[in-house]
Amino acid sequence: MSVSTDSLFMLFWLLLASYAAGILLPFCAPRKPHIQGMVGSACSCAASLIGIALGLSGLVAAEPLTAMLPAPIPLLAFAIRLDPLASFFVLTISLAGLAAAIYAMGYLKEFHGRVSVATLAALTNGFLLSMTLVVMADNGFFFLMTWELMSLASYFLVVTEHEKEDVRHAGFFYLVMTHVGTAFVVLTYLILFQSAGSFSFESFRHPEQALPEGMKTLVFLAALIGFGTKAGIVPLHGWLPYAHPAAPSHISALMSGVMIKTAIYGLIRVYFDFLGGQFPWWWGFVILVIGTLSAILGVMYALMEHDLKRLLAFHSVENIGIILIGIGAGMIFQTYELKEFAALGLLAGLYHTINHALFKSLLFLGAGSLLYATHTRNMEEYGGLLRRMPWTGLFFLIGAVSISALPPSNGFVSEWLLFQTLFLSVQLPALFLKLILPIAAALLALTGVLALACFAKAFGISFLALPRSAHARQAEEVPIPMRVGMGILALLCVGLGLAPMIVVPLLDRITGPLTGASISHKILALDGWALAPGTVQFSSISPPMLAAMLILSGLLGLFLAVLLGGRLMTRSHKTWGCGLTLTPRMEYTATGFVQPMKRVFSTIYQPTIKLETEFLEESRYFAKQRKFEFHIEPVFEKYLYDPVVNAFWGIADRLRILQAGSLHLYLTYIFVTLVILLLFAV
Repeated sequence: MSVSTDSLFMLFWLLLASYAAGILLPFCAPRKPHIQGMVGSACSCAASLIGIALGLSGLVAAEPLTAMLPAPIPLLAFAIRLDPLASFFVLTISLAGLAAAIYAMGYLKEFHGRVSVATLAALTNGFLLSMTLVVMADNGFFFLMTWELMSLASYFLVVTEHEKEDVRHAGFFYLVMTHVGTAFVVLTYLILFQSAGSFSFESFRHPEQALPEGMKTLVFLAALIGFGTKAGIVPLHGWLPYAHPAAPSHISALMSGVMIKTAIYGLIRVYFDFLGGQFPWWWGFVILVIGTLSAILGVMYALMEHDLKRLLAFHSVENIGIILIGIGAGMIFQTYELKEFAALGLLAGLYHTINHALFKSLLFLGAGSLLYATHTRNMEEYGGLLRRMPWTGLFFLIGAVSISALPPSNGFVSEWLLFQTLFLSVQLPALFLKLILPIAAALLALTGVLALACFAKAFGISFLALPRSAHARQAEEVPIPMRVGMGILALLCVGLGLAPMIVVPLLDRITGPLTGASISHKILALDGWALAPGTVQFSSISPPMLAAMLILSGLLGLFLAVLLGGRLMTRSHKTWGCGLTLTPRMEYTATGFVQPMKRVFSTIYQPTIKLETEFLEESRYFAKQRKFEFHIEPVFEKYLYDPVVNAFWGIADRLRILQAGSLHLYLTYIFVTLVILLLFAV
């Protein structure tokens, strides 16, 4: 199927118009927050639907859409380019944006009378628009402008409830970290500009003079730090567990689901496009190691969290690591001219990119629904919510199955492809790398096990057993728009797990030009009903058939139960509780659930446990009450961030002498500066 350039232009202008309407129209209904929220969300929905059409059209178009509008500012051009890579990210942003916009139609009621709904709706549309323009930008200057707009819009959305001190702290932390990252992105583009003589991305691909190896390495490191800060790689992830919980839940879904993916876009664009996919083996090794560390440490810290949104934020670190494992493996194979395996690694990373966007957005919307119904993020105060919120429980369970990479979900397919990529390390000529990739696979397997344990805790503690607080006992199912938003993402999670025969050829249109090898015809077997990376003899799996087997085995078990046990009957018996009446206090808590893992990994967690006991006055052998405190040492903040902050404070204190409040001293500064400038001018 071929799509004309005129059709792409029309969709692009409609997308811009819809987002512009979503930014302006909410302010046309003052003092009517319900109408403001509905109008802003409706515009977001329209723009997202157009973005989905634009992304799909761009993926199958015969040639990229390009357009440029010159600007009066030197070196700046409002240039866009919709190639397959940009189209994929436009599609990903729009899918998550559609679900979040529908969800917001019900969720924004929570903010009526507390914040400006018009401002919140306008910022949401601006945020989605800026992310879309980031991945479509075709000029370094324009990219940096849209990147900064995306960062500022997300900052103002994070501090929506700015009257809370912890929200202000989270916003400030995020603002500082994102601008540290931006500084390194600027450095990346300045180096490329020096070689190309222009900020045009086309000139970056074909520079006037080739970059020396040392400058290429500097580009690699600057891009890794700059985009890695936005992505949340370890150890630059510190802002995620603060900013994501502080933002409104539908914004948390967008930040975790798609905003951090713009950094993945940036890394792929720089490494595989601007640098032509030519790099030494150790670049891929560094990406692989950072990805593996991010995956394992992200899930380990998530296990210890009882704040549901902080737990999900740490899982974003984990899944960014999984994506980077695929990209790193692809870079290693690309170095040794094993282009088909490089394409497989990159394809697995991109598959997990859209999968994570879907199931993480779903889980954040689910967490927002629990917050909406119970007014708390603490899982210790949940319990028994499945009976009160069955739809939310079902959708959250689908998201939990997906992020745990269990069949037949989308997370299973992308992680399975990633495992196959790592096992193909036997094709590498270097013995060191032949060993490293299987070790990464083993750690990825450990990550999957810990993720399963984490979401067994998250779902079980939240939705099962008895309510542990008045909040949980009084909870009710969320409004229909919120359920529809979650339902769309849940269906997509199942759909992308059952239909890799549709997804893989689309992703192949991205990875083929970047790696120089088209592999969809080699991955798909049995007319597309099975996946077979390498060869069928090496490994193969059919997700649709696997799903059918799971369903049939369940039905078979039910049939045998009826056949052997007779007619189904319901019998109720009181659970034996050692002669005591069972209460919610006897349930497993989130703290108790993770106690074994905390002991096993105590070297990493460095836990601090404080137990205070108050005894009865009559006897010291009988406790009146006990107080238990458990604290995980924030290793990265203590040993990385705090020393840097303290160093800056020390420098600032020493420089305070320059600002003495003396007018004569300030005039002296001006005079000395002018003299120095004149000397340089001469």
